[in-house]
Amino acid sequence: MTTAKNLSLELQKLGNTKIAEHSQRFFKTGEGEYGAGDKFLGIRVPVLRAFAKKHSQTSLNEVLKLLKSKWHEERLTALLMLVGLYQKGNNQEKQRVYEAYLSSTQYINNWDLVDCSAHLIVGPHLFGKSQAKLNSLAKSKELWERRIAMMATFYYIKQDSFEQTLKLAKLYLKDQEDLIHKSTGWMLRELGKRNKKLEVEFLNQHYKNMPRTMLRYAIEKFPERERQRYLKGTV
Repeated sequence: MTTAKNLSLELQKLGNTKIAEHSQRFFKTGEGEYGAGDKFLGIRVPVLRAFAKKHSQTSLNEVLKLLKSKWHEERLTALLMLVGLYQKGNNQEKQRVYEAYLSSTQYINNWDLVDCSAHLIVGPHLFGKSQAKLNSLAKSKELWERRIAMMATFYYIKQDSFEQTLKLAKLYLKDQEDLIHKSTGWMLRELGKRNKKLEVEFLNQHYKNMPRTMLRYAIEKFPERERQRYLKGTV
């Protein structure tokens, strides 16, 4: 049986010091930064994806042990494996993965960890059901739980369901975290790819009060003249 310990030993052999040093800077691991204290082995994401696929038969219990690792790439690999387990699981197995995911949010503690998993586990699991849990995550004191809530709606957007994204976007207008502004603007942009009229209606109502980062992300693909009107406040 593949164990978390064996997976960890394999991954550590793939590490690269120069890549790790770059990742330490890129993911803001300095004191007082959002990724403070995180540790990196130095392994590129495509390598991790291939590794997770290779070990796709690993049990949920062992994957969850790996998710508790101090190494960022080991946690990322565990999340990729959780996504795989969710996607191939029956309803009971999907429920177990979903519950395990939400019980482990303290380890899903950087934007890439959220973004590779929330819309592939939380999104499909809650779509068409009560949104109470998503709304609870959206009001969490934890930055990463709030980002999980917004990124989960990426799945909804792909189903042409936009109400929940807009609801959270309105809530997040007052959020203090730039990483929430980025994810919200990104999801508004994705919504606009499918229904620009709806995005424009939301922007026209809120753009003057939007955090600047959120607005820039939301209008990134707009024609330049239209984009500048929003940025200059002349819409």
